[in-house]
Amino acid sequence: MIASLGMYDRAETAGANDRLWALIRDNLRDAGEAAPETLTRGEGAYWQAWQSPELAFSQTCGFPFRAKLHDQVTLIGTPDYGIEGCPPGHYVSIYVARADDPRTLAEFDDAAFAYNEPLSQSGWAAPQNHATTLGLHLRPTAPSGGHRLSALAVAEGRADFAAIDALTWQLLTQYEPWTAKLRKVTVTTPATPALPYITAKSRDAELYFRTTKAAIAALSPADRAILHLKDLIRIPPEAYLAVPTPPPPAQIAQAS
Repeated sequence: MIASLGMYDRAETAGANDRLWALIRDNLRDAGEAAPETLTRGEGAYWQAWQSPELAFSQTCGFPFRAKLHDQVTLIGTPDYGIEGCPPGHYVSIYVARADDPRTLAEFDDAAFAYNEPLSQSGWAAPQNHATTLGLHLRPTAPSGGHRLSALAVAEGRADFAAIDALTWQLLTQYEPWTAKLRKVTVTTPATPALPYITAKSRDAELYFRTTKAAIAALSPADRAILHLKDLIRIPPEAYLAVPTPPPPAQIAQAS
């Protein structure tokens, strides 16, 4: 069996994620459900886990969920991170630029845009959808491979701006001193449902929701603060599927 919490897992949050999983695991076992002892980390924490029939628990992004996973997995629920200005269980992308770059968002029209990967909701879909509504053109650079790497590309002058999911931005500014070279552009993307917890298609959504919600409530205040985790709420799959899917970065780049 596989369990992973890779989306916001880093050295400073790993211990809290382990303790969260231990609570979820024990709740599942108490309910008669098998669960792996420890979290899978590294490359196996993502697509390999999400697409495995042995998936016990993971967190994915809203774009992979609607594009490839929604009919292959069971949606458990959506963590609420208390993102400022968002409904519970929702988040936004923060546009970031270099601290010495005074441009407004409108002035980044056709500027070099760093993004993590084509199937990222917060790194590509949300900003591209938003740019379309504003009549702006994003000029995507090569995929960076992660939000941290996109922000670093901006800080090092390899791109002009990027869109970083709000929780990742909080973690980066909390733990990465080089983010002092960056600033938030005042405009954010519209809110969309946050990164959902999922399990294998064959499993009971209600059982997993109940045990996960109880685990979050039982987590120590210190660990909840480390993970910025407030609660688990119900957002229906249809809300994820209703989010528009933009053209891929390669198509946008070819149109430049």
